[in-house]
Amino acid sequence: MEDGAGPVKKSERAGEGGSLRQFRQERQYEAVRRAAEEQKYSVTEACRALHISRAGYYQWRSGRASTRTVENRRLAGLVKNIHAKDPDKGYRRIRDDLARYYGTPINDKRALRICRSLGVRSTIKYARHGCTRLASDPQFLAENVLDRQFYAEKPNEKWLTDVTEFKYYVGPSVHKLYLSAILDLYDRRIVSFVLRDANDSALVHETLDQALAADPDAHPLFHSDRGFQYTTRVFHDKLAAAGMTQSMSRVGKCIDNGPIEGFWGILKRERYYGRKFTSREQLCRMIREYIAYYNFNRLQRRLGVHTPMEVFTQYRAA
Repeated sequence: MEDGAGPVKKSERAGEGGSLRQFRQERQYEAVRRAAEEQKYSVTEACRALHISRAGYYQWRSGRASTRTVENRRLAGLVKNIHAKDPDKGYRRIRDDLARYYGTPINDKRALRICRSLGVRSTIKYARHGCTRLASDPQFLAENVLDRQFYAEKPNEKWLTDVTEFKYYVGPSVHKLYLSAILDLYDRRIVSFVLRDANDSALVHETLDQALAADPDAHPLFHSDRGFQYTTRVFHDKLAAAGMTQSMSRVGKCIDNGPIEGFWGILKRERYYGRKFTSREQLCRMIREYIAYYNFNRLQRRLGVHTPMEVFTQYRAA
């Protein structure tokens, strides 16, 4: 989103809330001091009346920050650095980064409190507008063999595929770019992907060819929606020749292909929505770099706070 005048954002209000709470606490401590020194009240009674900690008051009077306060300030600096580098990250992913890359494990609640005090929030997910065009006259339809069993016991056991659409601008003209990808359900890695200007059969054929070239011995269950590219006899024959079983989502059931639909949402939320790409090269570079980041550097809790390629490599090593 662009900066400028307008309504105050929730993230800004959250940051202001942290400052207001600190200011209110300072006033309470000052009130206790005045009550004790000027009106001869007991510090204990004054703190009890204002519902604040007596230890906290004495810490404030000493002028020395507590160990926890110092640590929270250090953590806040790390959180700011992580958020500045990747504004799409919310408190959970920031907590995972702190533990993995900064050697600072904390729990989710503490990470959330620090993020709220700084006004740090993850990017809001936009509504998805898919580009799938169902075949009007399909040559081959497969059953939903996958049946939403979104897990696998080893790599190359189950592959999911789909196509999504991006836009870029050259002057006033709007152009489209299509991304086809194959996702492995075991480690959630992107096995192969292809970018083309046309959403056609050649796009998905090339994606499959790349995956087979990378691992000729793979014979997975191959799941897709009922897009026109996947329902041709030629594509079915390519899968059969590679020793793959074809599976297709039911009509109007996007969740049947949920994991790769989810990957589109992650990619677009973290790198595409809210930005304007002014050349094909710029958009292609973003997608290529993001997929490399996703495979090799993006931690996932469903993978035990590992990256897809770490899980894949660990299996191969074992």
